[in-house]
Amino acid sequence: MTAVPLLTELAARARARAHPGEAPGTRPQPCPCGAATLADRPDATVVRHADTVAKAHAPDTAPADLARRLAVAVRLPDVLLPPLSPTPVPLHGRPVTFWPYGTPVDPDDPDAAPWEEAAALLARLHLTAPAGPPLPPMRGPAKAARAVARLRAAAPHHPATAPVVRAWRTLPAWARAEAPMPDTSTLCHGDLHLGQLVRHPAPEGPWRLIDVDDLGVGVPAWDLARPAAWYACGLLPPEEWTRFLDAYRAAGGPAVPADGDPWPALDVPARALTVQTAARWTAKAVAEDRPLDEVERALVDACARIGSVPPQLARTSTT
Repeated sequence: MTAVPLLTELAARARARAHPGEAPGTRPQPCPCGAATLADRPDATVVRHADTVAKAHAPDTAPADLARRLAVAVRLPDVLLPPLSPTPVPLHGRPVTFWPYGTPVDPDDPDAAPWEEAAALLARLHLTAPAGPPLPPMRGPAKAARAVARLRAAAPHHPATAPVVRAWRTLPAWARAEAPMPDTSTLCHGDLHLGQLVRHPAPEGPWRLIDVDDLGVGVPAWDLARPAAWYACGLLPPEEWTRFLDAYRAAGGPAVPADGDPWPALDVPARALTVQTAARWTAKAVAEDRPLDEVERALVDACARIGSVPPQLARTSTT
């Protein structure tokens, strides 16, 4: 959890941004707009006040890299939700950015999940040539490596740790953030899931991608890897995966061939996202001192299957 001063001051910054007419230094009066804490994690604290969202990014965020990522969101408002300002401000040693509020995907209505819209936005992002100062690498592999490292440190003897680590070792070096990615020119989101989409203007505007923290250049198939992994693990119905894949192809997305078998391109990223998710969720279960649930066990079982393939064989399937 975030220290109280940061959360309190972040909420005050969001209110000040939402109500620029309030005199600075005056005691704030009760506000009918309402406020909410949307996320409070070590890597991100996010609060909302009326139609303004303030985000405190991770303490280790490189300011120059964040500025370049924000510039992409400003340049591509039809794909990414643009910030209210392209310049972060410091708060308790963390960069803070301000955003318009957008209506998120309803987690209680899976039938309304915007798979086609997500796929089309990704295809447009992947087809956009990077411009301006060089972008950093997409952070997907680095986040996967961090998740595995945290699991090994937190639960080295947990029964799930061994199959997760064995699966991790079958991946090529680039997917473990130990070597450059084979594609260094394609613009990628880096952490695509349904929680990264909002409607703006709220509540019925067009869908836009949010969260630029992992955006950069890299292997575009990584952005398709989470739904691909869930489909391969039996956690995403085939019809939803087909909707997503078909929409991406119809929009000309370059991550997979226009027809035929997509798995030669998706195999490594999907395995990497399976391992990352299993590592994160197992570490969470350990921290909460509870057994793995059904979904978590399914991911660990998938890691066991991945790890049963000799690393040399697995790595020859794709670079």
